[in-house]
Amino acid sequence: MKKHMLPFVVVLLGFQASVTAQTTWVKAKEELLFTAPPFQQCHASTLVEKPDGSLLVACFGGAGEGAKNVAIWLTSITKAGYVAPPKLVADGIVNDTVRYPTWNPVLFKAREGKLFLFYKVGPNPREWWGMVKTSADEGETWSSAHRLPEGILGPIKNKPVQLANGTILAPSSTEETTGHWKVHLEKSTDLGQTWQALPVDPSSSLDVIQPSILTYAGNRLQLLCRSKQGSVVQAWSMDNGNTWGKLTKTSLLNPNSGTDALTLKDGSQLIVYNPDVPGKDWFNGRSKLRVAQSTDGQEWHDIAVLEDGTREEYSYPAIIQARDGRVHITYTYDRKNVKHVVLQAQRSQKNSRNTGRK
Repeated sequence: MKKHMLPFVVVLLGFQASVTAQTTWVKAKEELLFTAPPFQQCHASTLVEKPDGSLLVACFGGAGEGAKNVAIWLTSITKAGYVAPPKLVADGIVNDTVRYPTWNPVLFKAREGKLFLFYKVGPNPREWWGMVKTSADEGETWSSAHRLPEGILGPIKNKPVQLANGTILAPSSTEETTGHWKVHLEKSTDLGQTWQALPVDPSSSLDVIQPSILTYAGNRLQLLCRSKQGSVVQAWSMDNGNTWGKLTKTSLLNPNSGTDALTLKDGSQLIVYNPDVPGKDWFNGRSKLRVAQSTDGQEWHDIAVLEDGTREEYSYPAIIQARDGRVHITYTYDRKNVKHVVLQAQRSQKNSRNTGRK
C-alpha cells in the first residue's frame, strides 16, 4: 500500500526554561495511515513498538461508533515507512444471531515479551465488558478472545504501565447508568493471569474516565483523566499505585475528550490533549490538539501544535516513546482516518528564550 503522506510541516514551540532550556521538538513525520479503508469511520487508536523498531497500530472501525459491525483493525508501520493494509483482528460476534460493537483497543507489550490486545464488547460504554487476546509472535497471530473476570474491564483507553517489580497497572474506569464516571486501576502481578481492582477516590463528585499513568522517582505515580468538568483531572499515589489521594483539577483544559500521557526516558512527562472547554455537544472542542510537557506533573507548557482546526475532530490520542528516543503519536483524524505523527527532540546551539505557553 502506498502511504498517504501529508505535507511536511515543522512546528516548534520552545520550552519554558524550567523544562529544558535548550530543547525543542519538531514534527519529523506526519501521515494518514489508511488508503481506501475497509470501514466508513474509525476511532480510538493505540500503538506499540516491536523489537525491530516497527510499529503496530490498532483502532476500531465500522459504519460508525456503536454500530454492530464495528470491529478492531490492526495495521503495521515498518521502519522504512511502509504501512500495511489493515486487517480485522477482533469483533463482537457472540453467535450466529447476536453481535455487539467493539470499542477502544489497547495494545501493550510486557517486558517479558507477551503482547496484549485489550478491547471492549457491548452495546454501549455502560454495559460493555472487557476482552483480551495475546500474541507470542509480535502480532502475526493471536490467541482466541478471552473475557476478563467480572469487575475487570482492562485498560479503558490508554496503555498500562509495568513497574520495576514486574507489576502491571492498567488504567481503567466505569460509566454508571446514573451518568456518573469513576476511575480505578487494575493490578496484575502475574502477567495478566489475575487482576485486582484498586479504587481511586471513589467518593469524588468529579466525573472522570480514561486515565493515563505517569511514573516518578520514589514509587510516586500520577493519573491524568478526562472529565466532564472542563479540566484534565489528576490523582497521586505514593506507594506504586496501591492507594491514591484525592482527584483534583489540573491547569490543563479538557472539553470532555480523551487524552494520553507518557513518562519520557529523561523523567519528564508529555500529554496530548485538546486545549478547549466543553461545548453544547460532546464533540465540541476537539478541533485543536496539542502536546504539553512537565517535569513535575504540576506545571505544563505546550511544546507542539498537532492540529489547529475549527470544526473538525482530532481526538483520542495515543503516545509512546520508541527506543530511538522519538515520540510517536496517533489520533483520530475527523473519524475518517488515523493520523500518525513523529516528534523528535532537537538541541539548540544557544539558550532558548522563554517562549513556552501554558
